Amino acid sequence: MSDLPNLDRERLEPIDPALYAAPGDPGHAPRILILYGSLRTRSFSRFAAEEAARLLEHLGAEVRIFDPTGLPLPDAEPADHPKVAELRELADWSEGMVWSSPERHGAMTGILKAQIDWIPLSLGSVRPTQGKTLALMQVCGGSQSFNALNQMRVLGRWMRMVTIPNQSSVAKAWDEFDEAGRMKPSPYYARIVDVMEELVKFTYMTRGRPALTDRYSERVESHAALSKRVNTGKI
Repeated sequence: MSDLPNLDRERLEPIDPALYAAPGDPGHAPRILILYGSLRTRSFSRFAAEEAARLLEHLGAEVRIFDPTGLPLPDAEPADHPKVAELRELADWSEGMVWSSPERHGAMTGILKAQIDWIPLSLGSVRPTQGKTLALMQVCGGSQSFNALNQMRVLGRWMRMVTIPNQSSVAKAWDEFDEAGRMKPSPYYARIVDVMEELVKFTYMTRGRPALTDRYSERVESHAALSKRVNTGKI
């Protein structure tokens, strides 16, 4: 994943964690999970995801890409299905995510939506995605569009993630990747560099700072649950 022939390394300075990390930061490389939304052999959303992974690793992140092949439809299988368990473990491991989807019928694909739907909003008192960072990318078969990006941004907010301001939309994706699946030099490639650089910075800034996403309503809910448990024990 380290081959970056289109990158001007002199213009992409190393990210200094000290400029962004919270006091007491865990110190390990930012953990980023990448999801993509197509099962085609020549999948441009996967190609874009792989370019993002190369850039993230260059910027010092630890990256995992989830292969959605074999993932069942939501609720079609129990949550202990091997692919579901793999996805949930990766979501729990991650501190940030990248979602990369084609636009199909003016929307994100069902393949990507199924992955997101298998990640629960809460597991008991644990909220697997709350406070984690999110970067968004889409690839287009024709002119540039933002429909899938807009949908994914709504989903990111619903999953209580910190969705970064920048995003990437690659027009005429079939003309932006070579036969080996590598992205050609272009403003679209430069934008993906921008997005990944911003994601790493935001991940450093937000991890280790739970107060940024700590919610009053959840504190009240937790207190009520604790009070009920304590009072029940006295009966």
